[in-house]
Formats: sequence, structure tokens, C-alpha cells
Amino acid sequence: MATTEEQTWPGRTFGATRTGAGSVASMGRRVGAFVIDIALSAALALAFTWPEPPKNLSLYLWAGVTVLTVALFGITPGHAALGLRVASVRGATFLGAWAIPRTVLIFLIVPPLLTDADGRGLHDRLCHTIVLRTR
Repeated sequence: MATTEEQTWPGRTFGATRTGAGSVASMGRRVGAFVIDIALSAALALAFTWPEPPKNLSLYLWAGVTVLTVALFGITPGHAALGLRVASVRGATFLGAWAIPRTVLIFLIVPPLLTDADGRGLHDRLCHTIVLRTR
């Protein structure tokens, strides 16, 4: 007979697979996607402000891109690059307005680090989302 540990895995209660596409994304992939998004936002902001530093423009671009792309498509450019997507645990196709508080909580840095047994950060639990692998 299988033990309890063998019968459960992160995200199982939400229909996530154990491994591969459809499984809960690792913290490393999530951080990598965040770094890609920040770097792209900074590069885009710098393109508009060169030779001056972009100051807060990169932050505004990051927030705008994150809210828009997660609300409409469930991914950010960093998620797309690393094979991740944000899904609603309530079965909704689009996150819509939930992308706004989710982005605000990510901006605070700490909520994404407070994960539960399903690998969901505080921002995901409050906004009814989960980050899954697409490949």
C-alpha cells in the first residue's frame, strides 16, 4: 500500500499533475521569470530615457505589463520564456481584475515567498491562483 507521501504532491488538490506540464512551478522558475520581467522592463524604460536612468519608469512598466498580460493571457513575458502560466483555481479562463492585487502583492516581495504545501505564495492564495508549468 502506498504511503500518504506517495499519494500527494503540490497542487494535487487543484488538479495539478505530479511532474511536467500542468505541475506546480518551482520557486526557481518563478524567480527566474520575475528576473526576466524586471530586466525587460528596465531595458525598455532605459530605451525611453537614455542617457538618463529610468528612475521609476521601469517599475511602472513592470506593473503595467504584468497586470495586462496576466489578466488577459495568464502569463508574463518571463513566464512565457520559462514555460509557466498563472491559472485560476476556480476554473476561470481569464484572471481579469485579480491580476491587480496579485501584482501589488508581488511588488511587496514577501508574499510570494510565503508558500504553502501546494507551492502557492500568499499572493496566489489571496487571489485564488496557482502557477503551473506549461512544458
